[in-house]
Amino acid sequence: MTLLAIGWEPELRGLLTVVIGFVILCGSVYGIMATNMGSRLAFLVALTALAGWMMLMGIVWAIYGIGLRGPDPSWQAVPGAGVLQDVNALGAAAVLDPNADVPDDATPTESAEIVRDTFIDQGWVVLDKASPAFGQAQASASELLIEEGAFSAGQFEIVEVFDIGGERYPKINDSLDFIAFFHTPHYVVAEAAPFVPVRTEPGRAPARPEIDETRQREYVYMVRDLGARRQPALVLAIGGAVVFLALCYLLHRRDRILKSNLEQPLPPAKVEAPVEAADAEQEKVGAGV
Repeated sequence: MTLLAIGWEPELRGLLTVVIGFVILCGSVYGIMATNMGSRLAFLVALTALAGWMMLMGIVWAIYGIGLRGPDPSWQAVPGAGVLQDVNALGAAAVLDPNADVPDDATPTESAEIVRDTFIDQGWVVLDKASPAFGQAQASASELLIEEGAFSAGQFEIVEVFDIGGERYPKINDSLDFIAFFHTPHYVVAEAAPFVPVRTEPGRAPARPEIDETRQREYVYMVRDLGARRQPALVLAIGGAVVFLALCYLLHRRDRILKSNLEQPLPPAKVEAPVEAADAEQEKVGAGV
């Protein structure tokens, strides 16, 4: 039953794989060194090598963003203003300041055009639909709309994405930005247009969806979360470096103590002369001792 549980439980199998691999790899190296330098020194040397390897792996993983990774960058809803259901909500959420001046008798299509021009006038950039940035914002906005219950899947389309912010600083010039470790907040607003409800019939292909020009557009306000992809690797590299340097200091301290002990002169040995010892023994025998 135990073997069957190991074969079917992926968590237990993965844990045993790591434990067995660690024991075989690290244990075999420790066993070989222990036969040459003793158990205590071999353990210290093996532990130092393991800490150094962890430091190097952490550095490589942090440089290339691979291996032990944290959360990737993503678009997150602005707290309290994720889904904005009309134009007035854009002004209430301070997305547009001042808000778009939409006449009361404007149709939803005309309202969307006025909002688009207002975004451009206030410094927002309209993303190209073929750009990867548009695709990422579209996917995040669609997921948020479905989670909030504003639309169901297949009932809307993201028609525009407006982008602002995200500039890096400080920069020497546009070509020298290797010290630009800081950035301004990065925001996008995705415009969602609802489709005309279509009745589906069994055995017939679904009709091509069309945008409902009589319904108001909805907007998704999101901020860029840069994530922490390299943070776990950096923590591993720094922690491994601290342990590695501490163990190197212990090895160095041990070598200094050993060298100091070996350089000290040996005390003179007290050994009796063989002739004097034999005479003393004969005297004891003659005296009847």
